[in-house]
Amino acid sequence: MENKENSTGLYIMARLIVLVKPLTIVMLLGIILGTLGHICAIFVTVIGAEGVAMALESFSNPILVKELSSYVKILVSVAVLRGLLHYGEQYCNHYIAFRILAIIRHKVFDKLRKLCPAKLETREKGNLITMITTDIELLEVFFAHTISPIAIAILVSVFMVFFIGKQYPPAGIIAAIAYVVVGGMIPVSNEVNSANAGLKFRNDFGKMNSFILGALYGVDETIQYKTGNKTLLALNKKSDDLAETREELVEYEKNQKLFTNLSIHVFSLIILGVMLFAYINGKVNFEQVLIATVAMMSSFGPVVALSALSNNLNQTLACGKRVLALLDEEPQVEEITDGIDLEMVANAKGNVVTVNNVSFSYDDLEVLRSRSVSIPKGKILGIHGPSGCGKSTFLRLLMRFWDIDEGQIYYYDKVDGPVTVDYINTASLRENQSFVTQDTWISHDTIAKNIGIGKPDATREEIIAASKKASLHQFVASLSHGYDTMVGELGSTLSGGEKQRIGIARAFLHQGNLMLMDEPTSTLDSLNEGIILKSLKEEAEDRTVVLVSHRKSTMGVADEIVEF
Repeated sequence: MENKENSTGLYIMARLIVLVKPLTIVMLLGIILGTLGHICAIFVTVIGAEGVAMALESFSNPILVKELSSYVKILVSVAVLRGLLHYGEQYCNHYIAFRILAIIRHKVFDKLRKLCPAKLETREKGNLITMITTDIELLEVFFAHTISPIAIAILVSVFMVFFIGKQYPPAGIIAAIAYVVVGGMIPVSNEVNSANAGLKFRNDFGKMNSFILGALYGVDETIQYKTGNKTLLALNKKSDDLAETREELVEYEKNQKLFTNLSIHVFSLIILGVMLFAYINGKVNFEQVLIATVAMMSSFGPVVALSALSNNLNQTLACGKRVLALLDEEPQVEEITDGIDLEMVANAKGNVVTVNNVSFSYDDLEVLRSRSVSIPKGKILGIHGPSGCGKSTFLRLLMRFWDIDEGQIYYYDKVDGPVTVDYINTASLRENQSFVTQDTWISHDTIAKNIGIGKPDATREEIIAASKKASLHQFVASLSHGYDTMVGELGSTLSGGEKQRIGIARAFLHQGNLMLMDEPTSTLDSLNEGIILKSLKEEAEDRTVVLVSHRKSTMGVADEIVEF
């Protein structure tokens, strides 16, 4: 159950601010430059007001006319300085923002690597893409336009309270109240009221992206079975829901602007009235009335910017909450780094792996119950059975994608003998395994680089040799650019069989001691299947193959068959 304390805006902001720690000096510099810049902007009008007062007084005192030129020079200097300081502040803030976004992306991708594959198999891919792209991008608003403005607004407000209070102490108290209302009470109230709507908007936006992504993947089936209207209706429904939430956020934004502008006018009139009352009673002079009033009216810039943050802060904090929730997720399977590095050998019975009474369930769905299997070295073990009987899950348990519920999986190490799979260093386990999945992932890159994923430092000769074993070389050689041919996104320019053969070539290239093949020939014709199975037979002389298939023809190459 979600901890409500960990869901508050202040908690999320505090968590995000911690990320700025490596860039503290740059952040402080940005705050200093921003504070001085806003003070310069305010005093442009204050100095101008003093100049007006002096100009009026010069009618009765001509000597003061000479001093007006000095005021003009000061005014121009302060205005130029304001521009330079503002540039410096923006440079610092955006430098921090983009550096932090790079750090967050690194943390997110590192976390996703640790969460793979157990939790990610149940995630909505579109929602995840939204989080990685737009959610993280929106955090730029927080780092570039929230942290620094909050500090600047506080520092400028404190300075102006003392400055206005110096003209007339009660006016300083009024200014303090005005800054708290405009820069504190109004934005906090707006953020609290709109927080749920902001989070709902981000979640709905992610779900709509997942729906669109799924619709694009299934566009062929949509056209074939004429379900376009149904898909369009569903998309319109999600779009309408999103628009409704957006309208709610716009309404909060309108109310916030209304109360902010109203407060500024009310407090400006109050301080003008107070200063005029003090002037009538001889407590201040005309210049003080003018300076205090103008200073008050021109000093709302930092707190107005702070107040306006609440319009987007609900979105930003919702994004921050989603990203932090991902970073806080615990992987279902922890990587092993303090175990052993596996050097696979056969035991006395000639087996390299023994699965002993293993049971496994996805939540409440039991997939395997008390399953025992011995995998012999240097042979092809066939796993045969109907779809949904747990064959693919069995391979993933061998790779420790999930932890088993009951039983043990033993690998045999040259030094330590039988060791359980959860005692082997994860990197070493993966190094000993080659895995071919039913759905081969293809990147938008050359064929050579797609095959080379199995061995990043592979030579072109090694890639070609692996392709020949996978019955792929002849097809690639027929292409105009050969192995340098670019393939479409997700392999859109390749057939299912060609993508599958790329996956098989990767496995051959990787040269793991244990080859795990999940329906490796399900989309291949009988000729290519025969070539690949012959290669598997030859490979089994040097390594061990576990071949999963529901096709009996594929099982013909197996030395032993286990029925699931």
